[in-house]
Amino acid sequence: MALVNSALPPALRRKRRRERARTLAFLSPWLVGFGVFFLYPLVSTVYFSFMHYDGFAAPTFAGLQNWDYVFTKYPFFWQGLGNTLWLVVVMVSLRVLFGLGIGMLVTKVKSGSGFFRTAFYLPYLAPPVAATMAFAFLLNPGTGPVNHLLGELGLPQPGWFTDPSWSKPALTLLAMWGIGDLMVIFMAALLDVPAEQYEAAELDGAGSFQRFRYVTLPNISPIVVFAVVTGVIQAMQYYTQAIVAGKVASGVIGGSGQQFEPGYPHGSTWTLPQMVYSLGFQRFDTGSACVVAVILFALSMAFTGVLLRRKSGFLAED
Repeated sequence: MALVNSALPPALRRKRRRERARTLAFLSPWLVGFGVFFLYPLVSTVYFSFMHYDGFAAPTFAGLQNWDYVFTKYPFFWQGLGNTLWLVVVMVSLRVLFGLGIGMLVTKVKSGSGFFRTAFYLPYLAPPVAATMAFAFLLNPGTGPVNHLLGELGLPQPGWFTDPSWSKPALTLLAMWGIGDLMVIFMAALLDVPAEQYEAAELDGAGSFQRFRYVTLPNISPIVVFAVVTGVIQAMQYYTQAIVAGKVASGVIGGSGQQFEPGYPHGSTWTLPQMVYSLGFQRFDTGSACVVAVILFALSMAFTGVLLRRKSGFLAED
């Protein structure tokens, strides 16, 4: 390339240098943001994962001690990893399916569609802390109206946020209640499907399921991929709802000096982001916190890479 450039006329070389400089000038805001807010924090996190650092004294090299501690000695890591992966697989899948289903139903409504769009979208606007506290009170096994209604119908009354086997399903119900964001995205995609394709499928004798499989899905598959990828990233960062639900269910909703079991009940809502906060800001073990953060980043990249490589996420390959 250098030999080719040296053979070019001086005027052309100057023109190409000006074009490269102009391109870099237009890219500079993104390059600065990428370097300051992504590349530098990532490199620093990897660096501190090999250091003993408490945030006050100078860091000292620790080799693989932090990694060994997290994987073999820290008692909550594997449980937190399992809970996080459960949320990624179950919560994301149900949110995508439920959001797509609600979007399809609302697009079929002939009258009052504006009311239904607003009704389903409003819960998404609720602050996460307020929404979680409201759900915790609604699902309270002793005084909540949900269990009271289930009892009146003769159905089982789960412990919800106080039962380790029901705490993650309760969080999933909370996530599905705030489905308005996915509903709007899927509605826009569904309304953009060409009507003539449905008409051609009907003329060929295709039923409802066949039209959905061979007309709707191929047209909205990029939106499904987007919903799944962003859902995986959000699930990997799941923190606020889990910790607020645990505190409310355990009776610790504020005040200093109160004891709180992380991941209440019995670690069932303990997630990797909570682990990063606990290690880094409560125990001042920055090195171990950075190990968990690197693992979170690697898992997010792995899930995203697999989904994008398949091009259609959980759907069949094209």
